Order: sequence, then C-alpha cells, then structure tokens
Amino acid sequence: MSKLGKFFKGTRSSRARAAPSAQEALARLRETEEMLAKKQEYLENRIQRELALAKKHGSQNKRAALQALKRKKRFEKQLTQVDGTLSTIEFQREALENSHTNTEVLRNMGFAAKAMKAVHENMDLNKIDDLMQDITEQQDIAQEISEAFSQRVQFADGFDEAELLAELEELEQEELNKKMTSLELPNVPSSSLPAQPSRKASMPSSVHRSRAASSRRADEDDDFKQLAAWAT
Repeated sequence: MSKLGKFFKGTRSSRARAAPSAQEALARLRETEEMLAKKQEYLENRIQRELALAKKHGSQNKRAALQALKRKKRFEKQLTQVDGTLSTIEFQREALENSHTNTEVLRNMGFAAKAMKAVHENMDLNKIDDLMQDITEQQDIAQEISEAFSQRVQFADGFDEAELLAELEELEQEELNKKMTSLELPNVPSSSLPAQPSRKASMPSSVHRSRAASSRRADEDDDFKQLAAWAT
C-alpha cells in the first residue's frame, strides 16, 4: 500500500471516529460555496479582460491577441469546472439540510410520543367514560331546572273561569239596574203649551199641526237627552 493510500485511510478512520455534526458540515459547505462564488467572479472578470486584450491587439499584434485568447480559453475551462463543483456542493448542502430537518422532525416526534405516553399512563378509559356520563347527567338536570324556573307558576284553585265571568256579568247588570232605578225623571208640565201666534191669517191648519208636532218631538228629544246624561 502506498503512503498516499495509508494517509487517506488514516484520515477516513479518524473522521469515522469523530463525525462532524450537521451544523458544522453545513457551515463548511456554505464557506466552500462562498469561496467558489468568488472564484467564479474572478474567472469571469479575467475572461472579459483577456477578450478585451485580444480585441485591442487584433491585427496589430496577432501573437499577443492569440495569447490572450488562449488564456481566455483556460479561464473558461476553469469556470466550467468551478460551475460543476459549485452545483455539486449546492446539491450536497441541500441534501444535508433535508437530512438534518428530517432528523430533527423525527427526534421531536419521538419526544412528543414519549410525553403523550406518559400522560396516557395516568388515564383510565373506564374512569373517563364514567366522568362523561356524570357530566351528561348533570347537564340534563341543569336543563330541567332551567325549564322549571322558566315555566309560569299556576296554583290549582278548583274554580271554573267561565262561571266566574258569568257571575261578574250578573253583578255588573245589577249595578246598572240600580243606577237606572235611582234616576229621577223630570216632571211633565201640567199646563198646556202657549199657543204660537199666527203670523199669517191665511196659513192653513195643516201647517199649524205639523209645527206643533215638530215642537213636541223636539221637547221629547231634550227630555231623553237629559235622562241619558243623568244615567251616566
């Protein structure tokens, strides 16, 4: 085995004994990405510079122009290699981040499962069923009590409401009869009414009779109105 093989073998064994954490590996991968990004920027600038030199020399100094184009080609080749390496580093970083996330999720789920198991150990399903039945019964009792309080209280007195209304009407009628009998009717005048002077001697007797009847009806209406006023 060559010395180089022994060196890499010893390096692998030492790393296997002390594996870095995911955070350390992610930090180093990010540092490598930053370094490669700077290398990309440098190579791109050199390519643009060599291209400018090649254009500058052109036909005046063909040898210098060719040398600039050769350097440009080398830088482009390096840039291609850096791009491939950077893509590999990014892929490895994303895979490590996903693995680290999955590990943390699994660890937290296991922690939660243990906590849930510890909580459930102190629970008895039979006791839970009994407790829920007690709660349901107490809720039913409370509902019945609320309904009983909200109902209108009625005392059974044994009397018929229709009979009471009929008796009340009889009392009102008796009271009305007493008021009617206690009224004093006005005295009818004994003397005859004075004769109306005749304005025209030629007026027929039928006209006198109709006027007298109208006068009597007016007097009777006044007497009836006075009687009704006293009754009220």
